[in-house]
Amino acid sequence: MANTAMLKNFISEMTAIADLGLDEPTLLERAQPLMLRLLSKDEWLPAAFAESDERSYRQYLLHCDPRERFSLVSFVWGPGQKAPIHDHTVWGVLGVLRGSETSQRYVAEEGAISELGSTEVLEAGAIDLVSPSIGDIHQVWNGSKSKTAVSIHLYGGNIGTIKRHSFDMSGATKIFTSGYSSNIIPNIWST
Repeated sequence: MANTAMLKNFISEMTAIADLGLDEPTLLERAQPLMLRLLSKDEWLPAAFAESDERSYRQYLLHCDPRERFSLVSFVWGPGQKAPIHDHTVWGVLGVLRGSETSQRYVAEEGAISELGSTEVLEAGAIDLVSPSIGDIHQVWNGSKSKTAVSIHLYGGNIGTIKRHSFDMSGATKIFTSGYSSNIIPNIWST
């Protein structure tokens, strides 16, 4: 059984930050050390929220603030699994807990989408930031052909219910709502 005390502490501290009503740059600055601390140990994530599926990556809700100011999600990527090019429409602090992930940023201009910079490999413990104000469009995948990767994402809203966009290289855009891969969340009060 996982020791969810770290998750409970993260939620408590993030709620206190959200209560301050900070501007986005300051909120992101304050959230980063919390995410780095959460990523520093692996035993807190219950096994049910790290299960992969051979058909597609999984998105598990770990916590959603009752006022939907933020949500915390685990993403589980089977070997070689890839998300489409997509945006978030809210701020996010994305961190790798296990394995590694590859990310390519994009920019949408004048009905077209193009790569922005080169691909980046994020190893366990690394974080990345997204937001409409700093760059919000990317594609993420597990570059390993044999190992599962797990990442933890903190978003400025209930990410599973937010209307977002996926893109293809022709510039075509689709609206989607990601939802979640499970209807349960961890019991942080059991520790």
